[in-house]
Amino acid sequence: MFKVGSIFIPVTNIEKSTEWYQKNLGVKIIDHWEDGAGFYFPGSTTQLGLVQVETPQPSEFVIKGRKKNVYYNFIVQNIEEAHQYLNNHGVVTTAIEDFDGMKGFDFSDLDGNAFSVVDEDINSPFHSNNIMELQENKYQ
Repeated sequence: MFKVGSIFIPVTNIEKSTEWYQKNLGVKIIDHWEDGAGFYFPGSTTQLGLVQVETPQPSEFVIKGRKKNVYYNFIVQNIEEAHQYLNNHGVVTTAIEDFDGMKGFDFSDLDGNAFSVVDEDINSPFHSNNIMELQENKYQ
């Protein structure tokens, strides 16, 4: 019934952020509006919206103490390639970590919006193939 349509990210400079997201995440422009711009990820139906704000907004929440978590992550097929690509473009990233079947790293955009990049092991219940299988079995 529901699926994620768009993810909206607050940015303080729409022009610079538009260039940054196109260059570093490979998104393609759909349209601009007064205080924002919409993009799509090639090969995906999920859209990304950049919305102009006056001051940076939090893009993560505190779990406990100083430990934080991002609201959403980006999925890639090759974590090492994605990590190297961002580093080659001057994006500061954390080291790749292995979390029992999932590898991931973090990075931030021009406004300090924090994101995670993950690559699920094929045997993980969260891998896209396994999610699709769950969906197929549910509707049979």
